[in-house]
Amino acid sequence: MIIIPARIGSSRFPNKVLADIMGTPMVIRTAQAVQNIDKVAIATDSQEVIHIANAYGIEAIMTSNKHHSGTDRIFEASQKLHLSDNEVIINVQGDEPFIEIEVVQAVFDLTKRNVENQNIIMNSCYKQINNPEADDPNIVKLTTTDHDMALYFSRAKIPYPRDHHFNDYKGHIGIYGFTKKSLETFCNLSPAPLEEIEKLEQLRALYHGFEIAMTKVETKSFGIDTPDDLEKALKYFKID
Repeated sequence: MIIIPARIGSSRFPNKVLADIMGTPMVIRTAQAVQNIDKVAIATDSQEVIHIANAYGIEAIMTSNKHHSGTDRIFEASQKLHLSDNEVIINVQGDEPFIEIEVVQAVFDLTKRNVENQNIIMNSCYKQINNPEADDPNIVKLTTTDHDMALYFSRAKIPYPRDHHFNDYKGHIGIYGFTKKSLETFCNLSPAPLEEIEKLEQLRALYHGFEIAMTKVETKSFGIDTPDDLEKALKYFKID
């Protein structure tokens, strides 16, 4: 099951998930981009999003407007959908209208392989980025083990190249795979100090001793956080 959290409020881009992309609302375009992988539902706090999703034939679940994260929102949706404990749930952000199906499929497949491993609480992906890109704190960097298990995520440049130039950073892509059971476990964990410092929710899992499995992907997509991001994306992907 792919669940797309779609919070209507956004300080930097009001009603972002409904922004028009060639006649289609952003969250609908995101859902359409991944609907061939598995069933798709939108988890939202907006009746308007519910109506629009229904008009496009996409399932939508009304959730609380008090959630602090998309992860909490998709967990509530998973409960209302009565999903089984071993159901694979992929969290695709509603502001990823240009995400490639291969990227989401890679996380879906990784999650399926790890269903029985209870120490892996979530699965995700990264792409290779260069040295100048790694300077951007909005691009989250990570380091991994030789088996692509996450060691740490940071907005800072990691690893720090003390003695030589380094140009092989890993940039995190915010797509997460859970089972219903691991999603519940994660949402019941207490927030971690590292999470609060970096403002990175995934650090909660590492702080509490769980593993995050990663896979490398190729992608040109990026999240839309501001109207300028949307304009940049439309030009990049040559959509008028």
